[in-house]
Amino acid sequence: MSLCLTRAELAELTRTKLKAGQAAFLRSNGIRHYVDAHGWPVVTRAAVEGKQDTEQASTSWKPNKAA
Repeated sequence: MSLCLTRAELAELTRTKLKAGQAAFLRSNGIRHYVDAHGWPVVTRAAVEGKQDTEQASTSWKPNKAA
C-alpha cells in the first residue's frame, strides 16, 4: 500500500478525472492535499482515513524558558 492515493482512487473519491475538478472537490470538502509538479492533486491516505499522527496529536506547546 502506498503513502498516497492513486489517480484511480482519487478519481473515485472526487467523481471526476479532471485535475481542476479534483482540486476543487478537495478544497470544498477540506481534504488536505498538495499539487505536484504536473498539476495533479496528491492526497495522502492519512488525510482521507482520518488517522492522526500520534506524535503530532499528543504534543502540546511548552515554553523553553526556565521559570
